[in-house]
Amino acid sequence: MDVRGIDYSKRNAKEFVFKKKPYYLARLFVHVPPLCGITVLDLTRAMAGPFATMLLADFGAEVIKVEPLSGDETRMWGPPFVDGQSTYFLSVNRNKKSVCVDLRSEEGKNIVRKLASSCDVLIENFRPGVVKAMNLDYDSVSKINPKVVYCSISGFGESGPWSSKPGYDLVALAESGMMHLTGEPDGEPVKFAVPVADISAGLFAAFSIACALYRRQIDGKGEYIEVSLYESMLYMLTHQAQAFLSAHEKPKRLGSAHPSIAPYRAYRAMDGYLVVCVGNDSLWKKLCEAIGKTELCETQEFLTNPLRVKNREKLDSVLQSVFEKDTVDAWIRKLEASGVPCAKVRDIEEALLNPHAKEREVIQRISHPLLKELDVVFSPPRLKNNPAALSSPPPLLGSHTLEVLLKLGYTQNEVKELESKGVVKLATPL
Repeated sequence: MDVRGIDYSKRNAKEFVFKKKPYYLARLFVHVPPLCGITVLDLTRAMAGPFATMLLADFGAEVIKVEPLSGDETRMWGPPFVDGQSTYFLSVNRNKKSVCVDLRSEEGKNIVRKLASSCDVLIENFRPGVVKAMNLDYDSVSKINPKVVYCSISGFGESGPWSSKPGYDLVALAESGMMHLTGEPDGEPVKFAVPVADISAGLFAAFSIACALYRRQIDGKGEYIEVSLYESMLYMLTHQAQAFLSAHEKPKRLGSAHPSIAPYRAYRAMDGYLVVCVGNDSLWKKLCEAIGKTELCETQEFLTNPLRVKNREKLDSVLQSVFEKDTVDAWIRKLEASGVPCAKVRDIEEALLNPHAKEREVIQRISHPLLKELDVVFSPPRLKNNPAALSSPPPLLGSHTLEVLLKLGYTQNEVKELESKGVVKLATPL
């Protein structure tokens, strides 16, 4: 079910058009994912590219995921595995079709060129230079498909002295300065719990592709897009980068604290942690009243936000000594009653399964050929008239190879021959 209660589990909206059944068409005109009719050739693996194509797929694009014979490497990233399926792979590959092709063979390259000749979007995240060697780069593809929107995701871009560096999330975090700013002041630099360089690059890729498709509606021209993990992280530095560029100050690690606002951080309570967000002097007064420390409002060192930032160590010491005397829930009740922004630091179970997430239908269920049912986190953008949809589970390796090749004009015997030669792989051999 999608967020409007529509069941796309059997057919996606694009198939409704071709089948031309009145019932489906009636629903089609009311609720059509916005990218319905767009075909995406997905030559990506790991996280950044698959995250981008999953977002496009959630909003109706037909995504044909081309995998090597061994599959996207994330199929083997684990544990955890559930019935042999990597939860990492499951997290970013729903609503896609898996075509298993050996791109080292000329016949395999020809299959992908045929797919490229008719797709709307091609997205790849090979090392710079690899697709050119296969004649699958933008210049080659645009000759056979001038209207293609072609997106390359890499670690550091297609040019520059770092272009050959490996495109791993952790490498981009380190080189961008983001990792240097993450962690406790006296501790080691740390990575995020999720690959934010990959995910941000995937978001920028999906956004750029949508922009290019909109522009193509106007001028009929294709586009070439470059997205790098490194530049995505530099862009995400936002106010930290601006502090250095404009004020010539090098930001430091502050743990959960904010470099420009105080108090704005996590504090330890009797039974866990809570965060307090005091963004102005009015909220500061409310906080002092809520914790029974009104004298702090008159303390010269804490009168204004710049003073509180300047004297943050003393301020945090005072507040910590207060918060550790009661439970998280008790403080949340007091602070919320006073209008002070705050929150419990929840574990992942509490975050995913709380009443608010349930009411918002954040977790949705889809059928899966091996797992029977698969719960997934649904796409956050909510389009009222043309919502996203769950049309299919993350595919088994090669589960759509036969279907896609038959649509390209191959006969079943030709597909069987390609399979016997190791050019393609099917989920169920012919």
